[in-house]
Amino acid sequence: MSSNSQASGAPNHAQSPVQFRLGYISLLAGLVGVIAGIVAFLLYNLIGLFTNLSFYHVWSFHFRSPANNQLGPWVIVIPVIGGIIVGFMAKYGSPKIKGHGIPEAMEAVLTSKSRIEAKVAFLKPISAAIAIGTGGPFGAEGPIIQTGGALGSLIGQLVSTTAAERKVLLACGAGAGMAATFNTPIAGVILAIELLLFEFRGRSFVPLVISTTLATSVRQFLLGTGPMFHVLPMDFGIPRALPYYLILGVLCGGAAIVFTKALYFIEDGFDHLPISELWHPAIGALALGIIGFFVPRVLGVGYDTLGDILNNSLTLKLLILVALCKAVAMLLSLGSGTSGGLLAPMFMSSAAMGGVFAMIVNDIFPSAHLSPGACALVAMAAVFGAASRATFAFIVFAFEIVRDYNAVLPLMLVSVIAYAIALRYLPNSIMTEKLARRGLHTNQEYESNALKQLKVEEVMARDVATVVPEESVRVAADRFANGDLKTSRHHALPIVDSTGRLQGLVTQGDLLRALQADSEGKMSVIDAGTRSLVVAFPDERVFDAVTKMLGNNIGRLPVVNRKDPQKMVGYINRANVMGSWRGHLHEESVREHGWWRNMKSIPENRGKGGVAIGRVESLAEGKLLLTLDSDSVGPTEEFALTVPVRGVFLGDEVRVSYRKENGRKVVARIEELSSRQ
Repeated sequence: MSSNSQASGAPNHAQSPVQFRLGYISLLAGLVGVIAGIVAFLLYNLIGLFTNLSFYHVWSFHFRSPANNQLGPWVIVIPVIGGIIVGFMAKYGSPKIKGHGIPEAMEAVLTSKSRIEAKVAFLKPISAAIAIGTGGPFGAEGPIIQTGGALGSLIGQLVSTTAAERKVLLACGAGAGMAATFNTPIAGVILAIELLLFEFRGRSFVPLVISTTLATSVRQFLLGTGPMFHVLPMDFGIPRALPYYLILGVLCGGAAIVFTKALYFIEDGFDHLPISELWHPAIGALALGIIGFFVPRVLGVGYDTLGDILNNSLTLKLLILVALCKAVAMLLSLGSGTSGGLLAPMFMSSAAMGGVFAMIVNDIFPSAHLSPGACALVAMAAVFGAASRATFAFIVFAFEIVRDYNAVLPLMLVSVIAYAIALRYLPNSIMTEKLARRGLHTNQEYESNALKQLKVEEVMARDVATVVPEESVRVAADRFANGDLKTSRHHALPIVDSTGRLQGLVTQGDLLRALQADSEGKMSVIDAGTRSLVVAFPDERVFDAVTKMLGNNIGRLPVVNRKDPQKMVGYINRANVMGSWRGHLHEESVREHGWWRNMKSIPENRGKGGVAIGRVESLAEGKLLLTLDSDSVGPTEEFALTVPVRGVFLGDEVRVSYRKENGRKVVARIEELSSRQ
């Protein structure tokens, strides 16, 4: 790349990038949290209203289950009516209301810089309330997460924000919605980090905590301080029951795989139906109504049934019936494209599965004394955590429900076993599979940025060829053309005067343009190059130097003393940056021999060869001379070549694997680490 010449001779430090406003965003996050808490309360009451109107024909906001209705066969029709309404809302309102909400929030982060349409914040809770209030086997958490995220995004669009700040506000709304729904503020924070932010940084953690704290406070003020469902004390049987928890972990991992594959299999089936998508929710609702007629407990959110499972109030046969029927009803309804949350129905099915597991084990091994409630709680967290790849969030979630420290060990053990199995056999989570089918890749891994861990002085080149301001373009170009080793390593040369002061920079492109204008090349390099420079400092991060390169569309930076900006101490370019990843890649991909293997191999490998890393100093017929220090000031080593070397040139940094033969070091393999810069 080439920089345009400018008149000024002083280094230009470039305009600093906009900084994340932690205090300002934290204030906005507090506002988002308060609104999300109020919206969660309104949605909770709206579900109660539609449930009472649909199944009991009374105007009441009291939250109760539709399972106790006296409608008889008419119970089959009510979900269909709700499905038709949601179908029309999705077709003529916004298709974003379909599904369980979290993938849509993730998609906003990935594709639209965390911008969500205002109508989604309005239509999603209403459509979810209608779907759940007419018997949909869903929870309110998915819709409130999407609604809270939409509110955070809207506030971020209302005021001037960066995309990064808007993403934090979106995550604050989503986490606050989760916290306000279940009275679980810590789990709300972690869920937002694991599913939306994919980072753990102070700038996002502080607003998240503020948002979820205020949302939970609003929830407790409006709905009370108790959890969504009350759980009696449990016996987790530690350490006696640990072997059984290992088996339960495997079952939960398998259940997570089945849930994920079955949901998208059913979605694919609905997509292939020869009728308009408008009617898909009604078809799924018809199947739900038929199941609900025979097993009323599958209708609605089912928090009361979930509480009965955790308190071991259901028989084995009823648990099996609930586990299977709730799962089928949820998969058919949600797969049809209606609006509702995935979390609550998966909780109920997996909790019932955990209770069934405990009862069967107790029948086979009476001495096991497993608690069905404890196994239900553990399975509930493990299945959804594995399916969503948010294992840590749901370990904490389950702990916040029971608030019993004895639950921690089985929760961690079962959850990570289930997670490992799902990770092995599911390329995408139940949240990201929909996005993957749209061509969107979601990286849910956390890793440090190697460029943020290194300073410029650790990777910069110190032995850099320079030119004096008076040198002609022709002389400088000839240095490149003649293959001068020190010069040919770089595509640009710093211009330094006789006192060692940095005056500018001239690139190969600058020289070519000057020669095109004057073939004799009489112009001086200071006139051909650029005088106003963007520079780096030795003590700043490599990441900051790369940011300057990208922001100014240049490929190299002189490194200057911070106290004396015209004293050049080094030079960093793209090749240096790429080379800085070498240590990181080595840690990830090179398996070192352990002590045992080394002790076994010492006698047989002594004197047989090794590996050398350095810069190519000479490459003659049958001989390679390597400078073992990449700055060309270290010792040299000579190697014999048995075959011609291709693709390696003077100045390249290479790794040479060699063997010893008759006192010579014979090259077995050459790997290029970095080439001309």
